[in-house]
Amino acid sequence: MRVTSDFANLPEGFASRVLVASPRMDDANFTRTVVLVIAHTSDGAVGVVLNRPSATAVGDPLPKWGTLAADPGVVFVGGPVSPGAAICVAHCRPGAEGTGDTEGTGGTGGTDPLSPLAGRLATLDLAAEPSEVSSRVTSVRVFSGYAGWGAGQLDAEVAGGSWFAVGVEETDAITAEPDDLWREVLRRQHGRLALLANYPHDLVGN
Repeated sequence: MRVTSDFANLPEGFASRVLVASPRMDDANFTRTVVLVIAHTSDGAVGVVLNRPSATAVGDPLPKWGTLAADPGVVFVGGPVSPGAAICVAHCRPGAEGTGDTEGTGGTGGTDPLSPLAGRLATLDLAAEPSEVSSRVTSVRVFSGYAGWGAGQLDAEVAGGSWFAVGVEETDAITAEPDDLWREVLRRQHGRLALLANYPHDLVGN
């Protein structure tokens, strides 16, 4: 599994929010998904699907990180792009979210391996040693692949109703019950969005 951390420190647009797929989403890669947007600029957007666990334990491809993996301790399918790439989101102790820059502590090459996303969430460079961040990180979630959009594509999909862009809660990225996440995120919204949490699954695409 190839480790990538190329998407840190790009806080524009929908970055650090979650996208909830509309019940009418007709792309099988994203049916009833919740996506954490890691980067969104004028050049495009990158995110990871938060509710598609695989059967692969984190410790299989990344043995150093298995003990820090959030329950369930498996690799999640982050999206259809570059499935061989590993992206990690960490849940940090208060005030330990990092900077991702050369002024930070730890990490390889003198950089801080943690780059803040939202609240106590940060992307984590898996090239670092766990011992460098274990005092700052409570748990990690590893994603294989990611979701990607070209310039203006995500904006158009949100405007067209394929996605609902809403605020992220720290527990979304490390939920122990990923199968319930789509409904749970919708339930905490207001008005029509909350009602969509009860949309029958067998009506999707009909």
